[in-house]
Amino acid sequence: MSSAAVEKFRNQIEESIARLLSRANDSRRLEIEDLRERVGKSIEKYVLRNDKNASVSDIKAFVDGLAADDLCLIIACERGDEKAWVNLVKNFDGTVKSAARKYSNNAEDAEDLASSIWAELYGLKHDKDGKLKTKLSYYSGRGSLGGWLRAVVSQLAIDGFRRQAKFVQVEETREFENLAHGSSENSDNAKVLHASSNPEDTFSAKQTQKDVSNALKQAISKLEPEDKLILKLYYFDDLKLKDIGAALGFHEATASRKIVRIQTEMRKSVEKILTKEFGWKPEEVKRHLTDAASKLDVGLERMFALLLALALVQEFWN
Repeated sequence: MSSAAVEKFRNQIEESIARLLSRANDSRRLEIEDLRERVGKSIEKYVLRNDKNASVSDIKAFVDGLAADDLCLIIACERGDEKAWVNLVKNFDGTVKSAARKYSNNAEDAEDLASSIWAELYGLKHDKDGKLKTKLSYYSGRGSLGGWLRAVVSQLAIDGFRRQAKFVQVEETREFENLAHGSSENSDNAKVLHASSNPEDTFSAKQTQKDVSNALKQAISKLEPEDKLILKLYYFDDLKLKDIGAALGFHEATASRKIVRIQTEMRKSVEKILTKEFGWKPEEVKRHLTDAASKLDVGLERMFALLLALALVQEFWN
């Protein structure tokens, strides 16, 4: 179903959104325009996709059934409303932690899962337009926000189990490969491994690694003292988000958001340094980082976090 199907109900949808905002105890100073896209996509997905002949009354009934306060809260958070974020954490932190305990073997794992939920809600990646991608964008207002958050916890817990299983398999494979590499220098296997090395590729890889490492160090040196401390506590001292927040006087969800922000700013800084100071072309930055992530079998954001952690370890040990 195309967006044209939604457009023909534009007036009725806007009238329904106006009623939704009036129903909310706290509309978060949102306007009809702020909700139009979200509500329109929900109508397209849950009403028009199943019934091409849906009536105006069907559209109105659907919007009137949305959770007004919850939807306004989530959209305000997406728009960067700090007060909305404080309210979200205050009102639903217990819900997230309670759900996390159901999918964890112990209290420590439950805390880790709850922290990761808040990071996912705040956003870990950016879309092609540079906008932060957050799981909040999936909340449609159908049903309670608490129920939706419990479902998010469940899904992320399942995803985590799958990643862990994959990680174990990868480690087992590496162990086998290490045994193969440990064969005698005179063995046929060793000769094949040595013959496959390309000196030019090896030099290029080392130079790339050196440039990225130097760019990371420069970017770290430009951080604000608090940002550097947060990264040190998280990567170098291996503190949990809850402990970082307690040490610096804010909630663990805020600590998670700060880390995501710092990571994002660091990545942009590194890319800028690589192009401005090391002469990399934009396409080279994208290609080299993507290739490295592919070889590590992780996402680009995760790989950058690993590189950042390594750079921090090197800085504090040197």
